[in-house]
Amino acid sequence: MHDSIVLDGHDLKISDLARVLREEPPALELSAGARERCRASRAVIEDVMRRGDVVYGVNTGFGKLARIRIEASRLEELQRNLILSHATGVGPALPPEVSRLMLVLRIAALSRGHSGVREALLDRLLLHYREGWIPVVPEQGSVGASGDLAPLAHIAITLLGDGELWIDGVRRKTADVFAERGIEPFALSAKEGLALINGTQCMTAIGIATWLHADTLIKTADIAAAMTIEALRGSLRPFHPDVHEARGQLGQLATARNVVRLLDGSEILPSHEDCEKVQDPYSLRCVPQVHGATRDAVKFVHDVLEREASAVTDNPLIFENGEVVSAGNFHGQPVSQALDFLGIAVATLASISERRIENMVNPDLSGLPAFLAPDPGLNSGFMIPQVVAASLVSENKSLAHPASVDSIPTSANREDHVSMGVTAARHARDITNNVASVLGIEVICAAQGLEFDRSLGAGRGAEAAYKTVRSRVPKLEQDRYLAPDLAAGRELVSSRAILDAVEAEVGALE
Repeated sequence: MHDSIVLDGHDLKISDLARVLREEPPALELSAGARERCRASRAVIEDVMRRGDVVYGVNTGFGKLARIRIEASRLEELQRNLILSHATGVGPALPPEVSRLMLVLRIAALSRGHSGVREALLDRLLLHYREGWIPVVPEQGSVGASGDLAPLAHIAITLLGDGELWIDGVRRKTADVFAERGIEPFALSAKEGLALINGTQCMTAIGIATWLHADTLIKTADIAAAMTIEALRGSLRPFHPDVHEARGQLGQLATARNVVRLLDGSEILPSHEDCEKVQDPYSLRCVPQVHGATRDAVKFVHDVLEREASAVTDNPLIFENGEVVSAGNFHGQPVSQALDFLGIAVATLASISERRIENMVNPDLSGLPAFLAPDPGLNSGFMIPQVVAASLVSENKSLAHPASVDSIPTSANREDHVSMGVTAARHARDITNNVASVLGIEVICAAQGLEFDRSLGAGRGAEAAYKTVRSRVPKLEQDRYLAPDLAAGRELVSSRAILDAVEAEVGALE
């Protein structure tokens, strides 16, 4: 592990959490202040148990069973049973790096000192992180209120020596790993099981990973558009700063500035200033307006997720004055709505990108050979990649239906309104993956479009992108097996390879 993230209970940044998703994650530490707050909140729980007060989650059943008081001698059993009964996730497992981020976010939430857990529990969680024992977490089964109960229970159950762990990318039974290492299962005390599973860390972890991907895509979408403008001999006039100052939308202004920088130094654009075209299609002309709206949405979602990363989201909460308050910070509506918004906004990038692809492959619109094929008819060229893009755009329309407007009562109607936050997160993730594929198709088509006249150079940014595409995807001379090319295009987009190459040439994009 490299560097270090110190959890002090406040102000986690997405830029720090991004490091947790890497192959070599940072070390993780608790500040002295976080440990002191943890001890103070635990003292409140110990006092409750000494006095024999009835407090939800400490010495009662859960949900509809909250009226049932549990004997002091059975509180450890109560917490263990809670984890065993709630680890019921289904579906494919989350990627190990996302589960690792869930673990970090859970530790961060507990470190705020409002959860009443023992310092020993935090140290055990830190041990799992340090050893690379990443819980296997099925991605389905949460309704996003009372927390992401099932997914978080799959993290907690590994403390008990049950469930599964990712060890260097391989799924292992936790019991086998503990036996090999001589590790005893952790015995949960009062309140600790509930503190581990009440929270929004699953939706937030998927959301942060998705946001980081989306942040790459919005900048790469500007690059793809700039390449297409060059390939189609479009106009730079719609990007004039006065146009965008007249409207004043911040994302629109930033997008226009990006495209102007990407096309700086173009030899292609001046060469056709006196052509007969009056206006470009909306998919070129309205890039600032459309990409800019997505950019503004992505910024909003960033702020929501960053606040949630440092939030206390379990129940009940313990405060410095000794109060124990049962409330609803576990409800995922803020995150769920934001991730629905992210999915809708990012889907728009693919929608307009597919129209630019159509403008390049359609000879009635492009002025280029049909389907960008060197010998149309004998060769189909990029006919079907446009169909693939259309398929993904259509799929995104279904995925973009907001999950957060749905609710279904659970737990005998005690949990009568829920957020469906993990569903929103998974849909936003899937949309973002589809968008990466569509943008990959666009940059490949744009690079091919530029091949038909290489006597003039594209703008500095567009030219850098062209060269990066060509480093992985050769010019199409005749029809060939294109699926590997499309996979390479997607990887060039998602890995930041295109973005990094362009920023190395023109500086950081907005």
